[in-house]
Amino acid sequence: MRNSRMYRLAAVAITLSASAALGTQTVAQAQGTDATPHYQPEMVRALAASLGVSEDAAIDRLDRQDVQQAKLAELARRGIADDGAFFDASGKLTVNAADSTEAARIEKAGLGARVPARGQAALDKVKAELDAFAARKAPSGAVAWSVDLAADKVTIKVNNDRGAAVKAFLAKAAEHGSAVRIVRGEEKLEAKAAIYPGSKMTFNDTSQWCSVGYGARDRSGNQYLVTAGHCVTNTLRYDGTAFAKGYKTRYALGTRSVDMGILTINSGHSITPSVGTWGNSNPVAVKGGSRAASGAAVCKSGATTGWTCGTIGSYNNTVTYVDRNGGPDTVITGLATSSVCVEGGDSGGAYISGNQAQGMTSGGPIDQQCSGVNSRGSSYFQPLDDALSYYGLTLNTN
Repeated sequence: MRNSRMYRLAAVAITLSASAALGTQTVAQAQGTDATPHYQPEMVRALAASLGVSEDAAIDRLDRQDVQQAKLAELARRGIADDGAFFDASGKLTVNAADSTEAARIEKAGLGARVPARGQAALDKVKAELDAFAARKAPSGAVAWSVDLAADKVTIKVNNDRGAAVKAFLAKAAEHGSAVRIVRGEEKLEAKAAIYPGSKMTFNDTSQWCSVGYGARDRSGNQYLVTAGHCVTNTLRYDGTAFAKGYKTRYALGTRSVDMGILTINSGHSITPSVGTWGNSNPVAVKGGSRAASGAAVCKSGATTGWTCGTIGSYNNTVTYVDRNGGPDTVITGLATSSVCVEGGDSGGAYISGNQAQGMTSGGPIDQQCSGVNSRGSSYFQPLDDALSYYGLTLNTN
């Protein structure tokens, strides 16, 4: 019972000091054998249902993603630079090229290519200007803004444009002409920390909670929990037992922040390198942390909504989170977006594409409700590779 309960509740299963043997058993299950399929059946089923395709088609999509990502990595090793890449709805990877010559070399390697009007580097500059402008005063009403590689534009999502700060922000954006598009009627966002009674990973002795993220280590072998920055607090508990202590965070309410943070793992505890699927058979083994391209299939495990799947949207998003307790708005930079559904308490939970760890839940629409694996929704997550790089850590893998 305790073993199955651990998988249902944990985004990444925690082995407590009182269960040393259980921790060993968990790792063995996650590692599998030669007969273990390349992708866990539960992930394939969830992804197939989420995308509305057969399980064979879901496996084919994951396989094609892996092959195309490997080709893109090989191009980089050969010195062929790209200006951003994304998967389209059919699962084809399209690469932005600097010119027709580079595009031809990319196509020869078996990938789609185009020469965009702007490309990622130029769009990143536009977004950086908007980030700097928003840092002076949070543009309440501007929900999020990000680089949309497929559209070759910076997209700004707006809930309302009546305030002086958001009007000034939109006027600044208009200076960039067709490089920016405005999408109106969006819901307000909030960080997805706990708001319900009961918990998975509780804050100190309160009933508020987040979800467990990924385990990592420093050069000395010290173990850390990598999570959303707003989930970092003095003490975190699993099943009533303190297992981690707040160490560093880049999140601060009311100021421009990055939603990443780490906690030290208490002696005798550990985080296994496998993502729980909330009762859907075996956990998904973590084999690495290579970032998947926009459009890639992804699933998330969280303490409130469990196992939900969708696709990755875009990277380098900036959002404005509101505070339900009446505190100031907080501008968060550096997030990725997805069509994965989340609710309060899912923050910090693990995103994984195939067997590659992607990140931790940051936030989503305030009143979003999820109804199971196949729920369609939206969410923002902190990319794991950025957090590992910033803190100088190495992901624990299976």
